[in-house]
Amino acid sequence: MALKFRTEVTRSTDFIRPLSGLMLVLALAGCSFVEDRSERYVDEPEGKSLKLPETADEGKFTQVMPIREISAADSGRMYRDSIPNPPDMTSDILDENYVVEELDGQVWLLVNDVPGRLWPAVTTYMNESGLGVAYDSPQLGLIQSELVNFSKRARELLELPDNPEGQEARIAVQARIAPGVRRKTTEIQFRTFEVEDDPDELLVWGNREQRSEEQLSTSKLLLNDLAGHLRNREDSKSYSRAALGMVSEPRVRLVSDNETPQQIVMSLDYGRAWAEVRRSLDEASIPVVDLNRSEGYFFVDFRPESERESGWFSWFSDDPEPEHTFDVQLDERDGDVVVTVNRAPDYTGDDRSSELLSELFEYLY
Repeated sequence: MALKFRTEVTRSTDFIRPLSGLMLVLALAGCSFVEDRSERYVDEPEGKSLKLPETADEGKFTQVMPIREISAADSGRMYRDSIPNPPDMTSDILDENYVVEELDGQVWLLVNDVPGRLWPAVTTYMNESGLGVAYDSPQLGLIQSELVNFSKRARELLELPDNPEGQEARIAVQARIAPGVRRKTTEIQFRTFEVEDDPDELLVWGNREQRSEEQLSTSKLLLNDLAGHLRNREDSKSYSRAALGMVSEPRVRLVSDNETPQQIVMSLDYGRAWAEVRRSLDEASIPVVDLNRSEGYFFVDFRPESERESGWFSWFSDDPEPEHTFDVQLDERDGDVVVTVNRAPDYTGDDRSSELLSELFEYLY
């Protein structure tokens, strides 16, 4: 009986061996049996845009399932591994709302909402905090307080002494509400101004002015207090028709020629623009080989992913080192920062400059 049992086991093993070999061959060649449909996405003709009735309020309509846009010029040069992923339905939601950010002497509160909804909330905050509203301009996105020296609540908020010694400087506060760098966000700033007398008009907001450490500290104090106010009133948001005229032109724009991206124009100071481009490169997982802020360049590796990976046998070795294949250049022009992309002089692969610009723009804006 023992001998018979061993014979049956041997026969079973002999049968399994060729079957397992056949399964391995089928697994390795499986990709040839599955249709590659990646090119259908590129070749599919563009449909007609939805037209709303003339009486419809466009502000009440938005895309529930947005489709990522691809320019016709880009589609002809698209690689299979660079077909864009389906849109992330949480991409317009910040990881954390009401974040105070600081960069190069500037500080602001980043809010995941449009300026028109935040305008009445900031106005309410100015009044309830004792700052008051002396002048405002929805078109400029500015709200100016009354003199804070004569309000007990405002003095406590700005941590001014109860009994100042001698003559103290008179202070006014301005709030600036503007579209954020990223889409569907708003950036709110506070600045304090020393004035000789009660202003009889709206003061000019100086974008390039250097702020002292004390002024920055006061701005952070106000922004954190405003963040708590907005958090507590999330369920009672309203929309301001007066703020419809607020300047809403995007601060980051993609400029194209014959539907081919040529450059990105950023209406930001240089330090902020540099930081935003660096962030977008990191979020897009584009390797940076070298960079120089003063010269305004990033040397990056934007080869197709198939060329940047080890392939099937990647478990035997590490991924190859990044190579300098494209240059991302930042230049200041007429108060804006212009971002351009060029293929590196020593790189002989396909020129994917316009595709890199498009991807940067997606992560910038």
